[in-house]
Amino acid sequence: MPTGVALRDPRHQLFDAAERVLLRAGPNALTSRAVTEEAGCAKGVLHRHFADFDAFLADLVRDRTDRVRERAAALRATAGTGSVVDHLTTVLTEVFGPVAVALVALVTSRDGLRARLRADAPTGVPLLTEATAAIAAHLEAERGHGRIEPAADVDVLAPTLIGAGHLLFADRTGAAPQPSDVRKVVVGVLGTAVREPTTPG
Repeated sequence: MPTGVALRDPRHQLFDAAERVLLRAGPNALTSRAVTEEAGCAKGVLHRHFADFDAFLADLVRDRTDRVRERAAALRATAGTGSVVDHLTTVLTEVFGPVAVALVALVTSRDGLRARLRADAPTGVPLLTEATAAIAAHLEAERGHGRIEPAADVDVLAPTLIGAGHLLFADRTGAAPQPSDVRKVVVGVLGTAVREPTTPG
């Protein structure tokens, strides 16, 4: 493998390489050597930018968690428009994309990585806790538009949606759920809390 390839944006090119390894071979195959070989660079490149491999993985998770925060802002902007069920169906499908599912498995399987992430997130898995907060904020905004029942407990509905979504998408090697399957989960969890038709128009 090449040892002197210059990377214009080393951190993000290494992150992208790690994602490709994760998607192709799963969390157990993710090593510093596998990442640098995938990126086409010397192993030392990773250690020039990160204290150790767990520090690299923690920054990878943080970077992808930032993307969830960006998506949360876009989700809040949809409040009061379109269909609550449709928006949440789309969000769950995006949250549990193949990379995110692999990252969740990675976090749960590496004690050292979880310890690094505890500084930012004392409980839970960062990607999932951010997604839960985003959905709760969206449901609260929809309640302000009169589209979620006043008595609905959004702090229960949001993690229930995330938990059900994770179960639906958790099999990394299986076929991805159909949109109709995801929608069925959203409708089932929200139940009578949503004030709109729950059948496709």
